[in-house]
Amino acid sequence: MAEKRVLVVDDEKLIVKGIRFSLEQDDLQVDCAYDGEEALEYARNNKYDIILLDVMLPKLTGFEVCQQIREFSSVPIIMLTAKGDDMDKILGLEYGADDYITKPFNILEVKARIKAIMRRVEPKSGSRETQRFVESGDMKLDCEGRRVYIDGREISLTAKEFEVLELLMFNPNKVYGREALLKLVWGADYPGDVRTVDVHIRRLREKIEDNPSEPKYVHTKWGVGYYFLND
Repeated sequence: MAEKRVLVVDDEKLIVKGIRFSLEQDDLQVDCAYDGEEALEYARNNKYDIILLDVMLPKLTGFEVCQQIREFSSVPIIMLTAKGDDMDKILGLEYGADDYITKPFNILEVKARIKAIMRRVEPKSGSRETQRFVESGDMKLDCEGRRVYIDGREISLTAKEFEVLELLMFNPNKVYGREALLKLVWGADYPGDVRTVDVHIRRLREKIEDNPSEPKYVHTKWGVGYYFLND
């Protein structure tokens, strides 16, 4: 995890101080912001490997910050929420977050989530390494660069959206249940439920499909799951 850069955003300075100290012990470079506007400025002017973003912030909420960051960056975002309310978690995913952690949290859990996400966004090794690109019709997936192109135009996806699409494209016409996708993409220890998958599929379709209600690429097999159609 050396030379990785993290932005921590929370208006509670003691929490920020604790997270920063712990992450720096793992050789991470840590920047800190204490309100939504400051967080946006940091995100626009620097390149981060991951952002920890509190929901309740002065000036702009964490949801607003997440939504605006998604207009120019696909950096992985973990939302920090003091509420156990499911709507906060789903809202965070709707706005483009990749994961969430509920306060109060154990710093070891935060570090484990960060490491897991960073591992997933690293270029893949093994059998897929030789197959840098995969294509289907007018869609081209750059596995090493983690980019997606349709008709030569790059489509901006979040880390999780890319991972879902990559898995489906590498296994065309294979139907994956929501539970299977949750385990394969988010990991067996992910505390969320299958609604997370539905939210990401919907957001993915909104980005890659001309008509999300009549998808060309990512299809639903009702009562079973999702699959990538390879004609």
